[in-house]
Amino acid sequence: MEGQGAASVLAAAAIILIGVLASIPTAVESIGVCYGTHGDRLPSAADVVQLYRSNGIKGMRIYSPDHTILQALRGSGIDVIVDEGNLNALVSNASGWVQTNIQPYKDDVNFKYIAVGNEVEAPDTQRILPAMQTLNAALSAAGLGSIKVSTAVKMSVLAEPSSPPSSGTFADPSVMGPIVKLLASTGSPLLANIYPYFAYKGANGQIELNYALFKPSSPTSNGPEYTNLFDAMADAMYTAMDKVGGSSVPIVVSESGWPSGGGDGAASVENAQTYNQNLINHVGKGTPKRSGALETYIFAMFDENQKMGDETEKHFGLFNGQNRSPVYNIRFV
Repeated sequence: MEGQGAASVLAAAAIILIGVLASIPTAVESIGVCYGTHGDRLPSAADVVQLYRSNGIKGMRIYSPDHTILQALRGSGIDVIVDEGNLNALVSNASGWVQTNIQPYKDDVNFKYIAVGNEVEAPDTQRILPAMQTLNAALSAAGLGSIKVSTAVKMSVLAEPSSPPSSGTFADPSVMGPIVKLLASTGSPLLANIYPYFAYKGANGQIELNYALFKPSSPTSNGPEYTNLFDAMADAMYTAMDKVGGSSVPIVVSESGWPSGGGDGAASVENAQTYNQNLINHVGKGTPKRSGALETYIFAMFDENQKMGDETEKHFGLFNGQNRSPVYNIRFV
């Protein structure tokens, strides 16, 4: 073909190609899974790491610096969040903690974040900031300053109401304000545990189930830009950080998930599969307030029959611990 005819055909082909590419889902590279260990029939750490790798799960959160798990992670290429709940130990001897738990594995374990406490309650919240400061100093002194230090918070750090998201503010800015400012100064994210399931359950029928599951739902008072509860909750947290000088601080969703059982009507295999798959498909897009992929860790790898609290707490697993089979089918990539 020659001249305008050839050009027209090429232009049409380009338009078709763009349309095809736009219809292909973008690969999500920001999904991890929390590795809880409160169960009595769980696989070995080596088998768990292999399960992560075979399913294309690129991030893991562990709730203590368990050396058996860290040993199994050597050479895996999996990004790791490590929690430390003993804040006093970090304040008094952060360098010793780093020497014991991080330095022996630094060459072949991909430490990404250290969480100084998980959902810490008052009055222990006063210890978070000094523990973060001493740990940052210890990591820098050890030449490990690329590992980011944060703390994991739940939605109750926000004052009520936090809907619409533009009303988000911290319940105690005297605690969270300095923490957020430290995160801004170190280029670290805030780790946030965001559970639309618990918000839905606590709303006594005021939140539509479809809205919590990323499914089409009725308009909400959050505004037309919010089509799901997860985005509204994340943006309320972003708004609260903006108000204390944290407009540059990103969020990493350090926990989110949905129970597949436990007696609650909304806790079902179908709803858990729907929520978690839709979450994976969604977080690569960011939120209305912040565009870009939102790094997210699903809770949890296995059901944990030894957990305390409501029965649903024992049924967040994606896989059966005894034989490593899926509780339900889900695609991570």
